[in-house]
Amino acid sequence: MAGSNQGPGSGVSEDRSFRSKQNEEVNKKLKYISLAILVIQNASLILSIRYVRTLPGDRFFATSAVVMAELLKVCTCLLIILFQKRGNLSEFGVLLYDSIVVQYRDTLKLAVPSLIYTLQNNLQYVAISNLPAATFQVTYQLKILTTALFSVLMLRKSLSRVQWVSLLLLFAGVAIVQVQQESGKQKESTVADPSQSYAKGLVAVVVSCLSSGFAGVYFEKILKGSSASVWLRNVQLGIFGTLLGLLGMWWNDGAAVAEKGFLFGYTSMVWGVILNQAFGGLLVAVVVKYADNILKGFATSFSIIISTVLSVYLFGFHVDLLFTVGAGLVIGAVYMYSLPKTSVVGTASSSAAAAMSPLNQRRSDPGEDSEMEAFLAKNSGKEKGS
Repeated sequence: MAGSNQGPGSGVSEDRSFRSKQNEEVNKKLKYISLAILVIQNASLILSIRYVRTLPGDRFFATSAVVMAELLKVCTCLLIILFQKRGNLSEFGVLLYDSIVVQYRDTLKLAVPSLIYTLQNNLQYVAISNLPAATFQVTYQLKILTTALFSVLMLRKSLSRVQWVSLLLLFAGVAIVQVQQESGKQKESTVADPSQSYAKGLVAVVVSCLSSGFAGVYFEKILKGSSASVWLRNVQLGIFGTLLGLLGMWWNDGAAVAEKGFLFGYTSMVWGVILNQAFGGLLVAVVVKYADNILKGFATSFSIIISTVLSVYLFGFHVDLLFTVGAGLVIGAVYMYSLPKTSVVGTASSSAAAAMSPLNQRRSDPGEDSEMEAFLAKNSGKEKGS
């Protein structure tokens, strides 16, 4: 009798153990898939923007590309919400009306981060148009530093000693790359555009990093505890992002767009960049929950290496000792910053982790993994959403 009683219980235990092992294997595979997606999206967006902005011939308006990416993201998020409502247009309309119109104060809170994200996305185009892709990729990691500092100042969070050391190494690595660039040794032999200005690109990427850090922390602060979904937040942000993007396009390129058209200069490659911006960030937001901070750090490090290697072949980028040392320090600093801390204290990791995402990092539900709050920026992904 005793043996027969143990039989079913033992079978259930073995079944649970088997399922647990299966789940572990699935999660392990999902982590590696997430790593690959994060690396590919991060590196491909920067390289593709650099490529289309340095091609000879008619150049598209970066401001129109930002607006188009916003429109595509908003439409995609609306479709996802409609799918979640199982195609019920009545529930879909009631949800949007209640969330956007009735709760207008909550919607208006997103105007500030949306303005900053729109500025950031336009600045990224300016920076990548004037800086080598590898140099931009390294320098843009300063957003981790700015996000951490804003977290300490605005949210009263604390950093571990290892994180402070990693931030110092990050700054040192970026500084070395800039000194090396200023020496005139670092050139892209296949890109000969006299209109490019290194100083202009550097100012653009620094301001973009500052805006990325502030927007991510501000977004976390004003929306902490909100129950709205990430998709609804993106619709709210997208409304402001589209309007502000159109305003920026009118201010900067209004006359030229009126003369040549909104889609002037759009080629299949340009559409590829815009789709990468719009849907790449959404894809990252889906897979990022399977990736811990260490994996995100690896993804950023790998994307820097890939961007550098491919820049050599695509743009004739010359890598010397100083660039290697500077980039190495940045890669090491990113990895160090992502390491788990031994003591349980309040940290700035939750906000600064978002800075490791691609250009389009932004727009997320603050109750979920904070990496998502920078993604759907991207990019505008912020970036959000690189």
